Amino acid sequence: MARKEALLGRKVGMTQIFGDDGNHVPVTVVQAGPCTIVGIRKKDTHGYDALQLGFEAAKKNVSKPRAGHFKKANVAPTRILREVRLDKVEKAYEVGQALTVELFAAGEIVDVVGVTKGKGFQGGVKRHGWRGGEASHGSMFHRAPGSIGASSDPSRVWPGHKLPGRMGGVQRTTLNVTVARVLPEQNLILIRGAVPGANGSLVMVRKSIKTTKAQQQKAAEKK
Repeated sequence: MARKEALLGRKVGMTQIFGDDGNHVPVTVVQAGPCTIVGIRKKDTHGYDALQLGFEAAKKNVSKPRAGHFKKANVAPTRILREVRLDKVEKAYEVGQALTVELFAAGEIVDVVGVTKGKGFQGGVKRHGWRGGEASHGSMFHRAPGSIGASSDPSRVWPGHKLPGRMGGVQRTTLNVTVARVLPEQNLILIRGAVPGANGSLVMVRKSIKTTKAQQQKAAEKK
């Protein structure tokens, strides 16, 4: 699987803009970067190629080991520290260099990685979309799970059986969404459609890894 360049950011929320054809377009606003390169990993030294990115300045509560790590790189401490794997570190990246939203362009196809909204413990109707039982009085079966398996054979519940449980709060990736606009002055990327996560949550915007030739051609025409 290809590994592409990425930026860390915060999901601001959703709004709408008007396209060149006059139609309104729903977009998600992501405040991405600037991300500081804290470290560079290369295959001949570390066994893999990656960039270690820092995001959001840390003003307090920096542990001594982490403070020493930033001091060694001669960069300001950051709250968030993530590694972004690359197929190969070919470009002239330098420790201390800042990556901004100019890494992306309007019309480009990207992937967005985020953590979905946590909804706590939920029943099967909400968690799995069960139809539920009759709503009339006296049925005694409205939103309950019902039978979950045979008794004597196999005398157990099969692994993976859908049941009530914890919902949300897991990492999800939205593939092949289009960058509607890039606002470098405000460090904002406007992404067409919805992306995972609550407002204010941490997201990662990366160059798409699974675009088809048709999608690449369509993106090139928009540029």
